[in-house]
Amino acid sequence: MPETDHQRHFASALIVDDHPLFCDALAMTLKTVAGIEEIETASLLEDALDALDEGAEPDVIVLDLNLPDVNGLDGLIRLKTAAGAIPVVVVSSMADNRMVTSVMRAGAKGFVPKHSQRGVFRQAFDALARDEVFVPEGFVDVGDAGQPADAGDDAVSRLSTLTNQQARILQLICEGKLNKQIAYDLSIAETTVKAHVTAIMRKLGVQSRTQAVLIAGEASFSNLLPKQPDTP
Repeated sequence: MPETDHQRHFASALIVDDHPLFCDALAMTLKTVAGIEEIETASLLEDALDALDEGAEPDVIVLDLNLPDVNGLDGLIRLKTAAGAIPVVVVSSMADNRMVTSVMRAGAKGFVPKHSQRGVFRQAFDALARDEVFVPEGFVDVGDAGQPADAGDDAVSRLSTLTNQQARILQLICEGKLNKQIAYDLSIAETTVKAHVTAIMRKLGVQSRTQAVLIAGEASFSNLLPKQPDTP
């Protein structure tokens, strides 16, 4: 069947994952199922953000959630903000309904469990080519299932409103850095940092830096993953 005009072609990809062997296997899979020939990799979120800042324009970004410099969905949120119209597909072993729901609400175009067969990746990229979202077979949106949104979902929603620069500043605030230190790290004026901090607190609906840190913490993996039953 001939390709329709609205179908998207993927010629290049950026894989963000810190496991070299998985990166190699995933690159081979993308070449086979989607015909992607130009593939770049980044082992850290910051490396991926730097590449985008420097003008990289991959047709698709494939992101592992669990990176050395990421502890929650703030990584996806920051990458999605920096990527603009570039679709982001999450490939992760954390594939329970709650995590997938949070990932999709944060703006991902697809979620593929990390150890899926090649055919699942083919289905995912076929869906992306039609500008559709892709979720795993059997996925149930926890909101649609009648379960109320919790603090983690609310935090993801609020954090999604931040610009990339604001998200970077919030991360540094979470590390305990003061405005002067943040200004030095980002090579911007301290007054600019203060303006960003004010905007961050307004967007998050909080009154203090401490409350902003707590909102960021709600989007951490420890709060998004299912709670394990206590063992005697």
